[in-house]
Amino acid sequence: MNGRDAFLQARNILLQHREDGALARREFHWPVLDTFNWALDHFDAYAAGNERPALWIVEEGGAETRVSFQELSQRSSQVANSLQALGVKRGEGVLVMLDNVLPLWEVMLACIKLGAVLVPCTLLLSQADLQDRLERGGIRHLVVDAAQTPKFEGLDASLTRISVGGPAPGWLDMAGLYGGATSFEPDAPTRASDPMLLYFTSGTTAKPKLVLHTHQSYPVGHLSTLYWVGLREGDIHYNISSPGWAKHAWSSFFAPWNAGACIFVYRAARFSAAATLQAIVDKGVTTLCAPPTVWRLFIQEDLAAYKVKLRGLVGAGEPLNPEVISQVEKAWGLTIRDGYGQTETTAIVGNSPGQPVKAGSMGRPLPGYDVVLLDLDGKEAEEGEIALKLNPRPLGLMAGYKDDPSKMAKAEAEGFYRTGDVATRDADGYFFFVGRADDVFKSSDYRISPFELESFLIEHPSVAEAAVVPSPDPLKLAVPKAYIILRAGFEPGRETALALFRFIRERLSPYKRIRILEFGDLPKTISGKIRRVELRKRAAEQTHSPTEFREEQFPELK
Repeated sequence: MNGRDAFLQARNILLQHREDGALARREFHWPVLDTFNWALDHFDAYAAGNERPALWIVEEGGAETRVSFQELSQRSSQVANSLQALGVKRGEGVLVMLDNVLPLWEVMLACIKLGAVLVPCTLLLSQADLQDRLERGGIRHLVVDAAQTPKFEGLDASLTRISVGGPAPGWLDMAGLYGGATSFEPDAPTRASDPMLLYFTSGTTAKPKLVLHTHQSYPVGHLSTLYWVGLREGDIHYNISSPGWAKHAWSSFFAPWNAGACIFVYRAARFSAAATLQAIVDKGVTTLCAPPTVWRLFIQEDLAAYKVKLRGLVGAGEPLNPEVISQVEKAWGLTIRDGYGQTETTAIVGNSPGQPVKAGSMGRPLPGYDVVLLDLDGKEAEEGEIALKLNPRPLGLMAGYKDDPSKMAKAEAEGFYRTGDVATRDADGYFFFVGRADDVFKSSDYRISPFELESFLIEHPSVAEAAVVPSPDPLKLAVPKAYIILRAGFEPGRETALALFRFIRERLSPYKRIRILEFGDLPKTISGKIRRVELRKRAAEQTHSPTEFREEQFPELK
């Protein structure tokens, strides 16, 4: 059986059992691949003569770009031929720094066809970030939004430089790359284990790691993501995500096209929940994936007024608070199905279609993954660090960290890949997120889950977003402190703090009550994740802000 047939056989098992999670987990096995190039063996084969839309981009001003599978196959082959003529070789790093524009998908497909290594980057990177990527990522070629090209001034002049969206001094214009043949012949077969993608993780606590994926780990590995989202051929799938992050590859590239779905994008200069919801209604989006930040903005709108045609909703990136899920369910009659994975993996735990959803749970292990929880002694337990069994090794797991190959070697020697996240598991096998292993803390010897307290806080009408960290305490070692972003209409003063402390006292057990509140902004990574390391440091310094309030300041609470 060739690579394409093995891939399709595995995919079809998941489609056949799309609403029977137990049977899918039992019947599904990762395909054994020798040579495989997803863009040539799957995408181009599926695209031949296929005039259905593969990509649909809608601009806030009303302009639209719609391309079929066949058109995208041909255009990406033209780009691949031109890149090859410019000297792009198999195994060489190509830094791609583009917004959600048509050339992004063309370049990604082209690089996969060539066997080059894609290094996707967000437009938010600074010159120092880019210097780091050039040095550690082995970059030989650049494909960059024309407006971002000044950031590369003074950096390695030997790199091939291609600008997108207009000419730039010293750069080749992407517009000139479409003149060649509309078919592509590779110079050699692609090994399934060859490197294909290099991601710099967002680094909430440390310098970004270099996550290396292969021609099988992400393209084929995302069969688990297809199953979690519940994608079908002909779906119009909208994943609200920015290019440069792994979630974009998850649900704006591999998973939809593994199913034969159309990828939908709504582009605007600034995010507007109302405008985005209207686009979802007007264009008939059928499946939607959004991060918790977006879901929290959506529920501030009158959701019931938007008559959506959605069939499925999922959330990923960070855990979803139960209150958000509840509000969406009331408005649309649809349950947001949470899921879990990392840049290092595809979707590994999730609430798949047709399965009962438990409030606050991120679901059960997805097909292809044997997921366990390890306690502090490395023994399997009902609470502990989420880990993947490596015998057999799941196909959707990264090849390793390019800058630290010993880390994966150590994991394989121990028989587990450890995620660094902590969860609990109930009697029915459902997983409940607790927090990052280095975020969970103790207060008076009680284990405190920041995520649990944050989920509780956003149930209060004044709270838009919250982050909980330990604040040093001479008696209890540490007490929970919450940094809070307020919703519009609420003032960061004593009255709001008192209302919150009363809410906390009414609903939380004494041992895990939040004792300190501080109103203000939350420091975040460029991918939008809260930088808890910075908040922990700030709390440890115990510098008192004018918007900080302590429980003992309110005698009326006694």
